[in-house]
Amino acid sequence: MSKQVYLVGGAVRDTLLGIEVYDHDWVVVGATAQAMLDDGFEQVGKDFPVFLHPKSKEEYALARTERKAGVGYHGFEVQASETVTLEEDLMRRDLTINAMAQADSGEIIDPYNGQIDLQNRVLRHVSLAFAEDPLRVLRVARFAAKLARFNFTLHPDTAKLMSDMTASGELQALTPERVWQELVKVLNTNQPSVFFKVLKQVGALAVLFPEIETLYAVPQSPKYHPEGDVGTHTMMVLDAASKLSRDIEIRFAALVHDLGKGDTPSNLWPSHPDHELAGLPILQKLCARYRVPKSTQQLAEKVTLWHGLIHKGLNAQGEPGINAAEYLSVLQACQAFKGTAMLEKVLLACEADSKGRLGFEQAPYPQTAFWLAMAKAANQVDNQAIIAQGFKGAEISAAIDAKRLELISEFLKHKSAW
Repeated sequence: MSKQVYLVGGAVRDTLLGIEVYDHDWVVVGATAQAMLDDGFEQVGKDFPVFLHPKSKEEYALARTERKAGVGYHGFEVQASETVTLEEDLMRRDLTINAMAQADSGEIIDPYNGQIDLQNRVLRHVSLAFAEDPLRVLRVARFAAKLARFNFTLHPDTAKLMSDMTASGELQALTPERVWQELVKVLNTNQPSVFFKVLKQVGALAVLFPEIETLYAVPQSPKYHPEGDVGTHTMMVLDAASKLSRDIEIRFAALVHDLGKGDTPSNLWPSHPDHELAGLPILQKLCARYRVPKSTQQLAEKVTLWHGLIHKGLNAQGEPGINAAEYLSVLQACQAFKGTAMLEKVLLACEADSKGRLGFEQAPYPQTAFWLAMAKAANQVDNQAIIAQGFKGAEISAAIDAKRLELISEFLKHKSAW
């Protein structure tokens, strides 16, 4: 068999959808690993026969078949030989829309009707081998989010298969690092809420993110949250954050900011007193489980703890809503006296929280300008002048705080300053 090279997967799918293609993956039929090395390709990884092109550095994989031989997504036996056909290689892929190939001539090879599913906006598994890899539950949900603007839906058979995989306990085999990697990819999409909605549809949200699943059973005050339960609000906040910023740390903070509401005793519903403080240990447990990077967790903690006070910075009448000491606590916690970068991130997540409500999507959020102006005013402290007054040790910090409180009080007296 002579060697043949085909463009495969996402590049073919996205070209047919009219989406800009950034990555090209290739499959090589009728070749051996040694033949690839002889042609100057560089082999990467030990598990799969994947090679980097000597010039473009794009990935070229030998056509292969896989057979389940253990638990989880690592338990596969891979066979890559020059006898494996293109159709056999495509069959091992997850969705029909990802199981198409394109020849040099431009011809589309589509043995599993991916083009029809593309036209009908359907996410459908290629074969029952789909069920052998638990990671595919997350991948399908991620594709739904990535392609959200096209309104793809799960084929009923695929939804059932994903539900059965979830019920079987296979998702427990996923490593924390791999779940977090998928979540990062999801947070980089324009409508990440779709990912969580698909996981909920197939029962996987309760397994992987029980803290978020719980929120769908928790009501809120209709006056402030006409959209309904906390889960619905959380998804709206996540999508609002995605419109406001491409920073995934801000998007993650938006996702987890209200976890504490899931801990509110039902006799207090729809009110949620002190949910900010209640949310901190829940968030920390989630971050520990998925080994979330420290900087990502730190921003999420600040948004969780302080979003309530930040919203109250200005009340409904546009007047100061909390006292000077509370303003100072927020500014200190958000590191506003070391520059405003952290505060600006927190405020973006808070703006998303405000806009992630039914009917408030386009509402202005004057808190941002107000808090930034206050931070600037409260930072006009001459530390050297205070030291020159004879203060020492802890007295210096106390004197600086007293001066900042004085500056905040003065700032609040002059509405023109904000």
